[in-house]
Amino acid sequence: METIQKDFRELSEMARGFRKELLEMIFNAESGHPGGSLSCVDILAYLYFNKMNIRPEEPGWPGRDRFIMSKGHASPALYVVLANRGFFPKEQLKSFRKLGGLLQGHAWTGVPGVELSTGSLGQGLSAAGGLALGSRVRKARLNVYCLLGDGEIQEGSVWEAAMTAGHHGLGNLCAILDRNGVQQNGRVEEIKREEPLADKFRSFGWEVAEADGHDFAGLAAALDKFPSGGGRPFMLIARTVKGKGVGFMEGQSKWHGRAPNREEYLLALKDLGFGGEGA
Repeated sequence: METIQKDFRELSEMARGFRKELLEMIFNAESGHPGGSLSCVDILAYLYFNKMNIRPEEPGWPGRDRFIMSKGHASPALYVVLANRGFFPKEQLKSFRKLGGLLQGHAWTGVPGVELSTGSLGQGLSAAGGLALGSRVRKARLNVYCLLGDGEIQEGSVWEAAMTAGHHGLGNLCAILDRNGVQQNGRVEEIKREEPLADKFRSFGWEVAEADGHDFAGLAAALDKFPSGGGRPFMLIARTVKGKGVGFMEGQSKWHGRAPNREEYLLALKDLGFGGEGA
């Protein structure tokens, strides 16, 4: 497996830096989704540095694991992790949401390492299931990962994809739910009640684990169970905090799609322990 295998302390420090970089991207673009990007940074860091079989210098390598960023509006988190993993030069982070720039506001396949253009929610799990089924038909030994938002799973297409994956016994499919509890218009459970989530996925034939999505030891323990070899798709419900690391953003729906102004940006950097560096 072509991973780097960082220890948890190093991953934590790296993720803190990733949070700084994605906030800088959003601030400079005056546009973006900081809340949902900050909530999934740790998950992405663990996958790309310690779990997935990838070759950043060869993004199209046929034997690579596939990752689908179904919550495509959180592209800043994905772009920062891809750049730091070596898929493209970090200088490109400055192009985020700029006219003619490489990095579009939602994940798209023009970026090295991005497997599927996403942003219209509810579609990623279907695509991931298709990739997993197709790789099995081709007898390709690879795994497919898909990161979903908990507001996103209110889309009916997600449950159709979940049923299909269970029916076909896609043991090479791992879905991860960024369970931050907040969507664009408020608390997820107030907009549409979703619990009991674990029981629902199990009823569709999935193996389910739960973990603190900001604790690398917990993420490792949960993701070590995948693939199980039992012929069932795997769902990790990762409990996270929207806006994680920036006190005034945490748990707030208004930071779903709003860029910080200069004062807020400097305060965010201070919360992350950077004292206004990079302003």
